[in-house]
Amino acid sequence: MRIIFTALIKEEAEGGYSVLCPELGVASQGETIKEVKKNIIEAVELYMESAKDLGILEEILEEAGIDTNNSKDPIVLSEYVSTPLQACLE
Repeated sequence: MRIIFTALIKEEAEGGYSVLCPELGVASQGETIKEVKKNIIEAVELYMESAKDLGILEEILEEAGIDTNNSKDPIVLSEYVSTPLQACLE
């Protein structure tokens, strides 16, 4: 099973970027877009590895709305989606 998580990237006023994977509540940061993308992938992989070691991976994925019962394939995080958020105040 391949799972594609969302990565919300924000340029910070003091420099660099922050990034959040809202499905899992995992965050990271970096100086460049390339670095921040690499860092969030690593952070999510480590989070999922830790959850697996603790025996709570299925529970975490279920809370994120991901059904793992229909597949025996491994979960792979190798892609991301960068989504800009826009707000309009009238």
